Amino acid sequence: MIESDSSPEPDGTADIPDTDATDTEQAPDEERRHPALLATAIALPVALLIGIVVAAVLIDRKPVLGPLALGPVPAPNAESAECADLLTALPEKLGDYTRAELVEPVPAGTAAWQIDEAEPVVLRCGLDRPGEFDAAAALQVVDGVQWFEVSGAAEGIAASTWFAVDRPVYVALTVPNGSGPSPLQEVSAALTEALPQQQIDPAPVSGN
Repeated sequence: MIESDSSPEPDGTADIPDTDATDTEQAPDEERRHPALLATAIALPVALLIGIVVAAVLIDRKPVLGPLALGPVPAPNAESAECADLLTALPEKLGDYTRAELVEPVPAGTAAWQIDEAEPVVLRCGLDRPGEFDAAAALQVVDGVQWFEVSGAAEGIAASTWFAVDRPVYVALTVPNGSGPSPLQEVSAALTEALPQQQIDPAPVSGN
């Protein structure tokens, strides 16, 4: 059951268009939203504007699902015991998404799930506190876990990154628009099983 403090759950209204990367006649906006380009955008400096980089870079996109390559991001606690416990507790499926094989070298503290013709769901454990997570931030409670959402809409990215902020380590889940509630619900269940809840630690509101 999802309870909301103030920010709405992703409703899937911004689906990723089905485009062909080989079509040189594409308009720039369409080309920007091709799945591989979208994933690269999440990985590169655009995400620095929201205080944290959460990469989900595809090595290739084919009709048949294959291994995924994830770009490295700063995650000082990725090799912690807490992240190891969480990775062990993660399910093989998140709704229709299936656990993906990752290309070596696999960044510590990461997992991903994939489905045909869509961007993957990517989890990263052990990140720094999100730059925009302050005492005024709106949180959403999903099955007992407090999440802080950073939407990619302003940068033209059809995905949101959700940060679990009430556990011993920060955990980020990048979810494409249109994925439904299952990814957040299933990962929340794994977090509840693997990691104890603790008081949130937001940054002070700017100017205070």
